[in-house]
Amino acid sequence: MIKKEMIAMLLAGGQGSRLGVLTAKVAKPAVSFGGKYRIIDFPLSNCINSGVDTVGVLTQYQPLRLNTHIGIGIPWDLDRNVGGVTILPPYEKSKGSDWYTGTANAIYQNLEYMENYNPDYVLILSGDHIYKMDYEVMLDYHKANNADITIAAMPVPIEEASRFGVVITDESNRILEFEEKPQNPRSNLASMGIYIFSWPVLKEALVKMKDEPGCDFGKHIIPYCHEKGDRVFAYEYNGYWKDVGTLGSYWEANMELIDIIPEFNLYEEYWRIYTKSDIIPPQFISAEARIEKSIIGEGSEIYGEVVNSVIGAGVTIGKGAIVRDSIVMQGCRIGEGAKVDKAIIAEEVSIGAGAELGVGDYAPSTYNPKVYQFDLVTIGEHSVIPENVKIGKNTAISGVTGKEDYPEGQLASGDYIVKAGGAR
Repeated sequence: MIKKEMIAMLLAGGQGSRLGVLTAKVAKPAVSFGGKYRIIDFPLSNCINSGVDTVGVLTQYQPLRLNTHIGIGIPWDLDRNVGGVTILPPYEKSKGSDWYTGTANAIYQNLEYMENYNPDYVLILSGDHIYKMDYEVMLDYHKANNADITIAAMPVPIEEASRFGVVITDESNRILEFEEKPQNPRSNLASMGIYIFSWPVLKEALVKMKDEPGCDFGKHIIPYCHEKGDRVFAYEYNGYWKDVGTLGSYWEANMELIDIIPEFNLYEEYWRIYTKSDIIPPQFISAEARIEKSIIGEGSEIYGEVVNSVIGAGVTIGKGAIVRDSIVMQGCRIGEGAKVDKAIIAEEVSIGAGAELGVGDYAPSTYNPKVYQFDLVTIGEHSVIPENVKIGKNTAISGVTGKEDYPEGQLASGDYIVKAGGAR
């Protein structure tokens, strides 16, 4: 039997509904980030940099692009005969098929996969955060405390603590109490959704709680283990960590990459972020183009002006076009003379010549105020925007739109156009 000290289970099945039209056709971990990466590249790179060479990736929602991206794990050096990366979708069983109904239920359905490796420890990760962490250091901490469970936690401003699960610890960092999104938090240590379990403890808890509807780590498994007296510790993390779960935080995390000295450095030699790289030619910047403080992906052609923006691979920005404070994902075409201001444009979008995005004043969303509450123009993948239309702030567009969709040639701030087969 193969024996691995620690294997990782990476939860990548989430829909990421707060990213609106960006995740209508793609799982959140597969969304582009920083010009050439996808969000899942970060936890996968952390695994390989930490010496964890066996990773199960649990997919569910719109898994195709994620599966294609990960493939057999070559970019992360995870194409191994023993271990490596394995995609674990929900599957048909003799008694019918079960979708994953919660984070712990998904792990429970893959007990057999974990048993193959007979690990001492199991690392549970979420596929939708941007950070660098050495899981080996966390494992050493887990062993030193003779812990049953170690939860990575980071200090957050107390006024933001009510958005998280908060842990209350004693002087040795042992966890005394949990509060899930408390109204009046008594601690500012927020759980990061990164756990190390000693394998027997995890297995027993998963089997015991298997019939709990929507079984989840934060709500069910960890409180259960805590109540029965397991040793649960908090591992305090003070590095960079971003949950890119809202359009605002996703936009901000991308914009932070282009600071002169970025808080999160993608280019450190000793902690590389690996990704699947297609072989594409270098970018072409024409003589009249102007670029300031931006990331420009490979194979892009720039004839206009790009300021403070993240541009993916294979993007064309036409003559006289101006792109500011925006994220433009791979394969987009921005027509001549178009103006793009504070937009998130998903992959393979075409923007007509002379169109203006991000005009006027902010207005609340008439579509989904929970998701669209930032002054951003958000455009879903494969959308088409016709020439010379004006699009306001805090708007959402998905699908192939024509002149007739823009009364008087415009889409007011807070408004939306979502075509059939488009997004939510």
